[in-house]
Amino acid sequence: MAKIAYQKLTDHSSFFWGLLGFHLLVIAAGLGAALYMEHHGHVVTGMSNQIVWGAPHVFAVFLIVAASGALNVASFSSVFNKLAYKPYARLSGVLAIALLMGGLAILVLDLGRPDRLIVAMTIYNFRSIFAWNIYLYVGFIAVVGLYLYVMMDRRVSRSETPTRIVGGFAFFWRFALTTGTGSIFGFLIARDAYSSAIMAVLFIAASFLYGLAFTVLVLLTMSRETRHELISEDMLGKFRGLFILFALAVLYITAVFHLTKLYAPDYREVETFLLRDGGIYTLAFWVGQIGIGLLLPLAILVFRGSGRHAWHAVAIAAPLFLIGGVAQMYFTIIGGQAYPLRLFPGMQVSSSFHDGVIAQYWPSLPEVLLGVSGVSLAMLLTGVALKVLPFLPRPASV
Repeated sequence: MAKIAYQKLTDHSSFFWGLLGFHLLVIAAGLGAALYMEHHGHVVTGMSNQIVWGAPHVFAVFLIVAASGALNVASFSSVFNKLAYKPYARLSGVLAIALLMGGLAILVLDLGRPDRLIVAMTIYNFRSIFAWNIYLYVGFIAVVGLYLYVMMDRRVSRSETPTRIVGGFAFFWRFALTTGTGSIFGFLIARDAYSSAIMAVLFIAASFLYGLAFTVLVLLTMSRETRHELISEDMLGKFRGLFILFALAVLYITAVFHLTKLYAPDYREVETFLLRDGGIYTLAFWVGQIGIGLLLPLAILVFRGSGRHAWHAVAIAAPLFLIGGVAQMYFTIIGGQAYPLRLFPGMQVSSSFHDGVIAQYWPSLPEVLLGVSGVSLAMLLTGVALKVLPFLPRPASV
């Protein structure tokens, strides 16, 4: 394979500066929303004692899951020796770090007391999955940073061995990170909608899909900016095939998850609520996650994804998959909390404090602004990185 040349962004259009300016405005709005919620308290949000993880957590978990999957393109080249993906390995790594930092920024600002983060960083309860994830998140940034170094340093990159070793370790770490994120919900046995080992597997499959969607969107945007096709027809076909494979995997595991819950008598009520009687949560699942986020883009890719329509099909399918990802996290996180806790299984519980009552939640504007600002932060970091260092492949014709 010919030596790959890389480039950084040099000539910038008004479109590029407009994107950066837009993301800066959204980040400023998110910071203002965080300060507003910190000053007035969570009473200005839609959250309550029943629903303690709101819209910011939806976006944060979505970005963290996508960050893990964004590294897959680099893993294909170094771990599985798929050289066709090698030109995109650097972009894959920097996008993974940027997405994770966007998700973690939301979590820090949604704590209510960000200054208390020092406590979480110095005092650990190793029986808590949340403590494990602190190591997984920080470790992921360090490992991927090292991965980028061995790919970009001229002396180190002369040999394939360091890249394969570090790439293999990064591949293992991203699996551990997504497993830990999914296990946050899978280990919560008190929540009937969560409590399942398959949650980790579902999050891993979803990370493949959402990380690839972010990668493709960035490549398509940068193709417009550099005025060169950064994705060849052959690679466009490969990305299309991966999209179909990952989307079918998410669809299959989702079906297995809910069918298993429906089969078990203890979980039939919560599944009936979520899949039929949940109102906005049922709508988020069937219309958002399954319809718009999986079936529609799958149909586009299968029936319109070849020949001269391939570029448009992939460009349309990628954002649809991301919309479905947000819907999936909303359905999973918010819907799972809305269903009441079973404090005493098999017993009827009655009190004056919402026992057995479906919780009501509607995200406030500050929550939405904080969540969306995390996406803008990830995109801004990516854009700045592409300008400062050569992460983009240089087409052979340039």
